[in-house]
Amino acid sequence: MKKINLIFGTHNHQPIGNFDSIFEDAYQRAYKPFLDVFEKFPHLKISKHYTGILFEWILNKHPEFFDQLRRLVKRGNIELISGGFYEPILAVIPDEDKIGQIEKLTKFIKKHFGTTAQGLWLAERIWEQHLTKPLSQAGIRYVILDDTHFKYAGLTDEQLLGYYITEEQGYTTHLFPISKTLRYTIPFQPIEKTLDYLHSLASEDGTRLVVFADDGEKFGVWPNTYEHVYTRNQWLEKFFKALDDNRSWIRTLTFSEALRELPPIGRIYLSNASYAEMMHWSLPTPKAYHAYEAFERALKAHHLLDGNDVFVRGGFWRNFMVKYPESNQMHKRMLEVSARAQALLRQGKKVSQKILDKIWAAQCNCPYWHGVFGGTYLPNLRHPIYQNLIEAEVALDAIENPNGDVSASLYDFDRDGYDEVVLKSNELGLYFKPSEGGKLVELDYKAARKNILDILTRREEGYHEQLRQAAKQSAPAHTATSSSEEVASIHDIVKMKEANLDTYLHYDAYRRGSLIDHFFEPTVTALDLYQSKAVELGDFINRTYSVKLSGNKSKRTVSLECVGQVHSGKKECLVQLSKTVTLPKGKSEFKVDYTLCLVSGKPLSVRFGVEFAYGLLAGDAPDRYYYFDGLSLEDKRLRSMGEVRSAMVGLKDEWLHIHARLEASEPATVLRYPIETISLSEDGFERVYQGSVVVMCFDIELTKKPYSISFTQRFSRA
Repeated sequence: MKKINLIFGTHNHQPIGNFDSIFEDAYQRAYKPFLDVFEKFPHLKISKHYTGILFEWILNKHPEFFDQLRRLVKRGNIELISGGFYEPILAVIPDEDKIGQIEKLTKFIKKHFGTTAQGLWLAERIWEQHLTKPLSQAGIRYVILDDTHFKYAGLTDEQLLGYYITEEQGYTTHLFPISKTLRYTIPFQPIEKTLDYLHSLASEDGTRLVVFADDGEKFGVWPNTYEHVYTRNQWLEKFFKALDDNRSWIRTLTFSEALRELPPIGRIYLSNASYAEMMHWSLPTPKAYHAYEAFERALKAHHLLDGNDVFVRGGFWRNFMVKYPESNQMHKRMLEVSARAQALLRQGKKVSQKILDKIWAAQCNCPYWHGVFGGTYLPNLRHPIYQNLIEAEVALDAIENPNGDVSASLYDFDRDGYDEVVLKSNELGLYFKPSEGGKLVELDYKAARKNILDILTRREEGYHEQLRQAAKQSAPAHTATSSSEEVASIHDIVKMKEANLDTYLHYDAYRRGSLIDHFFEPTVTALDLYQSKAVELGDFINRTYSVKLSGNKSKRTVSLECVGQVHSGKKECLVQLSKTVTLPKGKSEFKVDYTLCLVSGKPLSVRFGVEFAYGLLAGDAPDRYYYFDGLSLEDKRLRSMGEVRSAMVGLKDEWLHIHARLEASEPATVLRYPIETISLSEDGFERVYQGSVVVMCFDIELTKKPYSISFTQRFSRA
């Protein structure tokens, strides 16, 4: 009789910052019912990976789940898999953190389940060959990757019915290929399709091995799957029963058993890769995104894609940090804080495990990229990254800067070839980009552990065209019919969480931040700015500003200066603009002094606007709002839009306990509007509030006589 070995595994994860209700929903709809069904089949074996984030939540909320899982592990039905505790993209974090995170999860599993995990679930299956060495050093004997990775190396389907060994500098680990066919049949297709596929691979000697491993959320959390998997179609119980009924020729085993009982097929070195969809999403421009899709369509039309798809690949995961500068900012901040902690350790200073845990928590991968899941676009996922980094930095400040001195640095912080300016006190951290209009791109209010400028710029996504087309066709949301034995994959579903989302597709011409210098016509409105229809009369936004640092440990100053063009109608002139930012010691505030004067050309009447941004997480919540001294707003929500005349603006977030107050040296026309992005999530296209923008506008005549205006930005606990 022909036989086949089958490894069945799931990866279960929720990111830091996800709402407690989402954790609970996933537990009730996927994690708990899966185990309940599986426990009915004592002769089957599977492998399970839970991230440390999810393990800790379950232990806190549902400790009885640990009892059930421990029982199944002890019985030999489940093998637990290790990984980075906080589910980082291992390839892009420091080696010390790679090993530390893996060892943390391995020890957690040993403590609570009495078993030593030997394998690793690689977040998003993002493989780079250099990982082999630190994984081996962390005690990892095997890694699970997509079969696509192996096919990129030139292997065929027939060569993937087992596992391989790989090496880096003499260090080794083993690599198991996940069957793409099974990823798409389980649990979406009728069970017979999976059985037929396994039967086609079975051999007389019974040594062939095929692996299924994918997200546990496919079994209950993904759209329409709970009913399909557990209630209406009871797919999972029927599937396990089919495996149980066919044990005579389908042998279920764990990865560790495969290592003990089956030899590797051979040695292999794999190229940098992830699963095909991720590589598509990582393409850094809409043009490349669409070109990839067009190429695939052309190949399909000529019946050339099947069998050649391994030669059609998208981009490289790291280019998410090109596509989204905000992701790169998080990543480089993480590297900065991690390097600082390691430097102190090398100096013999005591850096606690709690500090390292904060740094590791900030390495959770989910907000660093975006595909069909919310990812980078979700403020509630980005917020804990900065929250943990700033928490760690505050602790390191106490070790390294107990006197609270102010520092100023000029270096290429974000590794783009241009120097940034970093001003820091123990109260605030300010990161400027002189190469992009001298704007402020990060503003850390340390008492609240909050990056005030944690805002995502509105930019075109490759899938926005899909939204426009769906809007034109008034396409209904996808729903599964009750009679269907098949459920669409999340990659194939088009849904909209509210009507007319295409009307909110506005794109920014520059990366968002603060201290962005505008010149407008006097008639510009908040709606013009919101819709990106305002005409820029100057070219300062993306010009390079010169830098001069001064001051001492009690007060640091950066002067940013630029000469640019301003025009209105047929009039053009050259204008010199300087802005000097002063950060004092011991205060959660900074001052900005602006000076403008005509260099050449005739006097010109314009509206000069300075843009400030505030990312305070919720645009509609009643405990987060604007206020103006002496004025009553009809709509004070942070999502509101409007115009007032005032020399100040205040924003309060009573949930985060943040009070931001901006004061100008003279009254301004204050234009306010929200930044809202349109992105894909598990539930479809959605509008996400990113933050609030305030533009302080002054109607001035540009002459050779300098015009000066000053601002003070203060923060306190609301």
